[in-house]
Amino acid sequence: MPRPLGELEDAVMTRVWKWNRPVTVREVLEDLQQERSIAYTTVMTVLDNLHQKGWVRREAEGRAYRYEAVSTRAAYAAALMNEAWSRSDNPAAALVAFFGMMSPEQREALSDAVRMVAGPDNPPSDEGGQGR
Repeated sequence: MPRPLGELEDAVMTRVWKWNRPVTVREVLEDLQQERSIAYTTVMTVLDNLHQKGWVRREAEGRAYRYEAVSTRAAYAAALMNEAWSRSDNPAAALVAFFGMMSPEQREALSDAVRMVAGPDNPPSDEGGQGR
């Protein structure tokens, strides 16, 4: 399970995920500079750290590198949720509490996801006998 990204790592990875293509330090720098003052070497170090941690792969292009995400933001979020859930001493209670925090839109997305995972040959169980 990956450690949660730090604030600057998340800001950099957000761009890499959003653009969904190999990016240069310069591209990330210029986009970040619209929000904060940051040095080229700082962005370069963050991308190098993300490479060492396995979040991005890189390919040399001249004297620079192009960086590309190894997985998606959705996979990262899923891994964080799974890690948090697996640490609970009562996973069922943790899920109930988590579902209670969800907005109606999030609960609908969850229902859609359960239907997608279950597939047409294996619909979600309706233990209470109550239809929708």
